Amino acid sequence: MGTDHERGIPGPGPVVSLDGVTISRGGRTLIRDLDLQIHPGEFVAVLGPNGAGKSTLLKVLLGELAPDAGQVVVDGRAPGDRDTHLGYVPQQRAFDPGITLRGRDLVSLGIDGTRWGPGWPGRRGEKKRIVEDSLARLEAGKLADKPLGRMSGGEQQRVRVAQAIACDPCVMLCDEPLLSLDLTGQRTVASVLDHRRRDDDTAIVFVTHEINPVLPMVDRVLYIVDGRHRIGTPDEVFTSEVMSDLYSSPVEVLRVRGQIVVVGDTQHLVAEPWSTGHHHHDDDHGHGAH
Repeated sequence: MGTDHERGIPGPGPVVSLDGVTISRGGRTLIRDLDLQIHPGEFVAVLGPNGAGKSTLLKVLLGELAPDAGQVVVDGRAPGDRDTHLGYVPQQRAFDPGITLRGRDLVSLGIDGTRWGPGWPGRRGEKKRIVEDSLARLEAGKLADKPLGRMSGGEQQRVRVAQAIACDPCVMLCDEPLLSLDLTGQRTVASVLDHRRRDDDTAIVFVTHEINPVLPMVDRVLYIVDGRHRIGTPDEVFTSEVMSDLYSSPVEVLRVRGQIVVVGDTQHLVAEPWSTGHHHHDDDHGHGAH
């Protein structure tokens, strides 16, 4: 395996394909009959309320969870295949303050062949160049020798993104990658991802509660609510009619100075829609779905 296309070069056709996929957790259907093909260079934002299944969907693409029904293919392979050219930015968890692993060490893991990236043939000089280049792209060169445990949350997040791009991925799965970053950091990360998909044809699957920081980059939106979903461009999905249908409750979509704001009577919603300026953690990680 791994001989059908070169490292980091997308093969023919979609790089992510989900056909008739249904995903359940704890007896609750999170996603039902999802058909989605993501092509090289495409930027797809995955949105929805807390507990909707956004992070769970990424776990299926990573091969950590099997869907209840349907077929999933990532980079021409089964999810979790070690030859998959995949970069992953997990939902943020602070590193232990006592950890001595440095920034460059974490980025190196993206090259060496953790389960998220292919192995490295051992060219030390080339590896060092890739690590330094990945950190530089995130404007994080000064973090190369800083222990992870002494970094701020925003610094840790920059290094995580540098690690994800170091393996030259065909697909990047990003779970709330802008959390803990100030506005400058958000713009840096968003710019790196945008260049990655434009220059290298990397597909971006971007889980977020807040679409506005990346709105100009988004090709399509997958919006998930209570087992239902809609797929389309931001203009197609973010309408009062579509959002009211998804939430089974009156929802108004406003556009204010180029920003999208979703307003609804949240007391009557199954789960709250995201709104501008508020960050929520997806509770797919065991905090109990609404």
